[in-house]
Order: sequence, then structure tokens, then C-alpha cells
Amino acid sequence: MAAEAAALKVHGIILSPPVQRVIACLKEKELDYEFNQINLQTGEHKQQPFISLNPFGKVPAFEDKDLKLFESRAITQYVAQTYADSGTRLVPTNPKEVAIMSVWVEVEAHHFDPAAFKLNYELVIKLILGKVTDEAAVAEHEAALGKVLDVYEGRLAASKYLAGDSFTLADLHHAPLVNSLMGTRSKDLFESRAHVRAWAADILARPAWAKVQELINQFLQQNFPKAT
Repeated sequence: MAAEAAALKVHGIILSPPVQRVIACLKEKELDYEFNQINLQTGEHKQQPFISLNPFGKVPAFEDKDLKLFESRAITQYVAQTYADSGTRLVPTNPKEVAIMSVWVEVEAHHFDPAAFKLNYELVIKLILGKVTDEAAVAEHEAALGKVLDVYEGRLAASKYLAGDSFTLADLHHAPLVNSLMGTRSKDLFESRAHVRAWAADILARPAWAKVQELINQFLQQNFPKAT
């Protein structure tokens, strides 16, 4: 008898930080899922059937039976709330703590991610693709991210995690780009701030993230051996 297909499905490429965000959430929740590799180089994400899942043609896309979602942070919030009792609790139960978590989820999306994503493109993605790094862009994005991390340093001086004493989605959402940038010359942005450094080490040491990193390494070894 054939094994039953997983109800949860993720469509994307593991090198994508938003895809990594969703996979990290699923690993924290200890949920089984099916991963459908999307070939961005051939434009598979801009064609049917993918655009029936995400009309904007970006990864990831997500399915839970008849529910179809896109936007990684919306997916993680759905998973964390729907499967609250499985694995790690990623959303607090206290309304005040939920509100604080929501603030830092927004901070990640609107302040941290823009600069970190662009830095990652210059220092990591261009290297993999064999393109030349724009040094002026690196300096600009490092300066912007440094200002954001100054705020984080103050917050993390007062609490172990961004939303308080427990690891939540607010922290998990940062893991992909923190991990990637810690492997570049921009790591000093994190290491030069004591509380940010401790927080970064903590979230990247989680067993769930180690499983995501293993998937990333496997993909790089198979598809970009010169980059590993």
C-alpha cells in the first residue's frame, strides 16, 4: 500500500530565505511535509501550475489540504497557530506577549529584512552565481543594517528573545538571513554587539535550524559544488 502523501506541501527552493523561514517553522513544529522543488532558472515560478498557488510568482507557496497560502510570514503564523500543540510553541498565549511578538515580526519585515536581504544578495547570492559584488551597495546596506541592530542591541539587553523570555516567530523569522550573513564579512555587524551576538548564536543553535542548514548544504553540494 502506497504511503499517504503529506497534507502540508511547500513549493520553493531551499536557497530562498523566505522558504527557509517556512521550513524552519515546520521543523520547530515537528510536522511532516512534502517539498516541491521549483526551478527558478527556467522560470517555473512564473508559469502554471505555480502561479495558481502564488499569483505574484514568488516562492514559497504552501498548501494544507484545500488551503493555499503564500507570503512566508503569513504561512508561519498559520502553521504556528493551527498546530499550536505540536512541537515548539511559537506564539505566546498571553495577549500582551502576542502584541509584543507582533511588533517584532513587523520590525523584522520592514526594518531588518530590507537591508539584510540586499546584503545577502551582494555577498552570498552573487558569489554562488559568479557575479561581481557591488562594494558601494555593500557599504550602504551595512550602514542601514547597523542602525537597525543598534535598536536590537537595546531590546536584547532587556530580554533573551525579541518578544520576551521565550523563542517565538519573531526570532525564527530572522534565522535565514542571520545565518547567511554570519558566514560573510558582514558578520561583525552581529558580533560587535554583545546581546545581538548571543541572540544570533542562540537561534542558530536550535536543532530545527540545524535541520534546515543540512538541507541547504545538500542543495549547494548537488547544484553549486564550487560554492561549498
